[in-house]
Amino acid sequence: MATAKKAPAKKAAPAKKAAPAKKAAPAKKVAAKKAAPAKKAAPAKKVAAKKAAPAKKPAAKKAPAKKRTANAAFMKALTPSAALAAVVGSSPLPRTEVVSKLWTYIKKNKLQDAVNKRMINADAKLKEIFGKMQVSMFEMAGLIGKHLK
Repeated sequence: MATAKKAPAKKAAPAKKAAPAKKAAPAKKVAAKKAAPAKKAAPAKKVAAKKAAPAKKPAAKKAPAKKRTANAAFMKALTPSAALAAVVGSSPLPRTEVVSKLWTYIKKNKLQDAVNKRMINADAKLKEIFGKMQVSMFEMAGLIGKHLK
């Protein structure tokens, strides 16, 4: 039985010798890959050192964050055009309120595209404002600006 086990081992040995000859070239690539992470490890230590440095100064406390104030240009009440007034109302509103009311109208009438939520499908009222049947929500603010004075 011992000889039966040795015979397959001898047949497998030449196959193993042939395989490493092919793998000799990738071994150099592996060595190069191992060298590259070593370069990345050095900056990681610097980052860790920078993170550790601020923790050493507990004496200075941060002042509480101030509440952000809105830009006066956004809060200025503007009068909407007749087409825009049909959607948001005719009273003067700041731009932020106009956009908010437009989104309320869009969601109420289910005008947001089902597949791509960033697109808005215009109905008859919105087509007058946008000038086309489908508008990106990023374009919307620019198109609204033309209807405010």
